[in-house]
Amino acid sequence: MSMSPISFGPLRQPAPDAEYLMRDPSSHPSAYVPDYKTSVLRSPRNALISIQQSLSEITAPIFQPQELGKLDHDLILNGAKDGLPIGERIIVHGYVRDQFGRPVPNALVEVWQANASGRYRHKKDQYLGALDPNFGGCGRMLTDADGYYCYRTIRPGPYPWRNRINDWRPAHIHYAISGTGWAQRLITQMYFEGDPLIPGCPIVRSIGNEGQVRRLIAAQDRGAFVALDSRAYRFDIVLRGQAATLFENPVQAARPLPAFLAHGGLR
Repeated sequence: MSMSPISFGPLRQPAPDAEYLMRDPSSHPSAYVPDYKTSVLRSPRNALISIQQSLSEITAPIFQPQELGKLDHDLILNGAKDGLPIGERIIVHGYVRDQFGRPVPNALVEVWQANASGRYRHKKDQYLGALDPNFGGCGRMLTDADGYYCYRTIRPGPYPWRNRINDWRPAHIHYAISGTGWAQRLITQMYFEGDPLIPGCPIVRSIGNEGQVRRLIAAQDRGAFVALDSRAYRFDIVLRGQAATLFENPVQAARPLPAFLAHGGLR
């Protein structure tokens, strides 16, 4: 006996006080990864505590475009002093959506990175790569009504780090995303398609799900290249989604309930 699937109609928007879906632990790296040596001392050993979501998780600050500077999204110009930064000019763009595919508008996307030689503009970064006086290495932008974001920057260089004797970090850009609730807060890294250092990176290898690793790698987007100027990369981001109560959907309410639901459910 076969049964036709129940259609619930268009996906509803959640109520303002709807809770966010629980994180899927299988898609996150373990906190304790001996090959990633600094995780050994700082990782929690006990199970995390699950608590009921309240206003402090389902709400977040609301950002206004006027709060951002005119060049905040342009890392090529926002740190320039007496010239342009050195390195390959690139554009990074994509969409911020939730787990249901709904756009997350007005999300704050913050980025920071090393310069073309692989050095951060930070007093504790002592790598011998040259500092670029015209590159600040950080920026921010808001997503539009469709969840779209875009910025210009210099492609960062790889750099060595003291995990093992000769470990190198692949070229990457750090992201911090603030959505409509603190439960959506995400801090992650973006890598570049074709980088041979990705498979050997201990931080990347801490992610056991190959599909999740691929989602951290930005694909070259030739259709968005700027002629004689910049290559482009596409990087889409997925945040946690708020659950909507399907049984309040008017499309579903117009349909007759299956017999086992109409008579009190399964017994």
